[in-house]
Amino acid sequence: MALMEGPEWSQRGIEQRAGRYPLRVEAPVLRAIELLVPGISSVTRYVRYYALYAALGAHAAEHDLDGAASLRLLRRSEVVLAGVSRLHDAPDAWPGMAHAVDEVRHSLHADVLHVGAAARMDGDQPYSPRRSGFWSQYLGPSTVLGTAVNEDDAPRPGRHACPPDVAALFAPLWSDAGADVLDGARLEALAPLAMQAAERPEVRWMRGLFTATRNGRHDPEEWGPDDHRRRATFRMLARAVHLHGGDAALGWEVCARSAVAFGPEAETDPVLRHVDNVLGWRGLLLRNYSVSAWRRLWAALVRSIGSQDGDADRSLDELRAWLADPMPATSLRACIGELPDTMGGGQPAPAERQIMQDADRRDPLVNVKLLLVGGRRTGELSGEARTTFLGTQHDILNPLWVARLIDDFADRPMRDLAVRLVDDMLAQARRVALAKTHPDANGRMKVFSRVHERGGRYYKTGDEGDGDIGTRLHQAGDFAQQLGLLDHRAEDGTASLTPLGADLLEVGE
Repeated sequence: MALMEGPEWSQRGIEQRAGRYPLRVEAPVLRAIELLVPGISSVTRYVRYYALYAALGAHAAEHDLDGAASLRLLRRSEVVLAGVSRLHDAPDAWPGMAHAVDEVRHSLHADVLHVGAAARMDGDQPYSPRRSGFWSQYLGPSTVLGTAVNEDDAPRPGRHACPPDVAALFAPLWSDAGADVLDGARLEALAPLAMQAAERPEVRWMRGLFTATRNGRHDPEEWGPDDHRRRATFRMLARAVHLHGGDAALGWEVCARSAVAFGPEAETDPVLRHVDNVLGWRGLLLRNYSVSAWRRLWAALVRSIGSQDGDADRSLDELRAWLADPMPATSLRACIGELPDTMGGGQPAPAERQIMQDADRRDPLVNVKLLLVGGRRTGELSGEARTTFLGTQHDILNPLWVARLIDDFADRPMRDLAVRLVDDMLAQARRVALAKTHPDANGRMKVFSRVHERGGRYYKTGDEGDGDIGTRLHQAGDFAQQLGLLDHRAEDGTASLTPLGADLLEVGE
């Protein structure tokens, strides 16, 4: 018997890792979001953090701090800010508490904060495992906004200089963050830095940057393309709130859908029809329904599969039956005929809303219907809305692909369509996993997938997430509220445009 050993330059076996975006259907929405909402990411929550890093960058430049010293001060400052917020902010009050509030509780005893222990990367309970703390989440948005740039993993001054009053707000933080322990008296003195502090000197500066205004006016010649697109998004959202503020109880994005995705207002409202990229937002919001439907379908399919060591692995026929069995005993054409109208008066009708109203969003049939609506919209949208809705048109499982399936399967049973959807999801997930596969430093292959096939049967190493891809309108709405442009009433969840917002964004009557 021959025994083969090696190759010695690689380790045996395959390492299985969880991969992000297993069907890779999200790219068109993510690309559009990057274009339409520059300077805001899905993980940014507070305007104050932009000011923190801008002030830290200015302080580091003024005192000629090197990268190591800047990074040490950054981590300690974030710890102090979290400790102050934990002591002085109410957990349930808007806009919430600072980052890492839960993590620093281990270093906060009897109102004494052990700054050094929490800030150390090699400590027992560091507040953040990232070397650059939460700056890693804000450096991209801060660079785009122009408030700070990244150097040696720490902030440095951006193209917009930090104002003196903002620098003064954080000045006590730099000296106190150098102490290993802060007692209650010092933490009390730093209360103005808490997220819910009454005075927010950074708001005036940030309001100007986010709305592309100086001294209360917008001069297009003074701002760049990113500034114009960001301003347009704030204008769109502000006008949507003005028109549909009652929908804010369900979220800022719901207001935008009411005004922009559905109905005529994007083209007939005297303000919205002049907002740049408003029809791009229509295409983005409508496409996100299809993207979310694919994500929920795939996640539900994966949930139906057992683990490698269990007894619930599935054959291909069993997975096909998982989706085929809940389908109605009708043809695809008959099913489409029962869908809500997708157009009304030449404008998109809220078919997606009607399908999802009072329905289980994880119901496979609900999500198949959303995909069918998306396929129908490929022949109904036009101009910028259609361009954004379709994306590059080369993405697998896109609405054009669904539209072609509708043509091919129109007179066949819905079960046949379901079988095809399962086959194509499995094939696409395999393509994506293979495209991501690569060797690590030891030559061992890494496969990024939660679903694997062995001997004709499928098993999983974990479940998939089925959350919607965020459009950053939630963050934009919260920022607009922090900047005094929108007002959100906690008692009923409704919102309104403030006089200041109407003036700066030019979206009033």
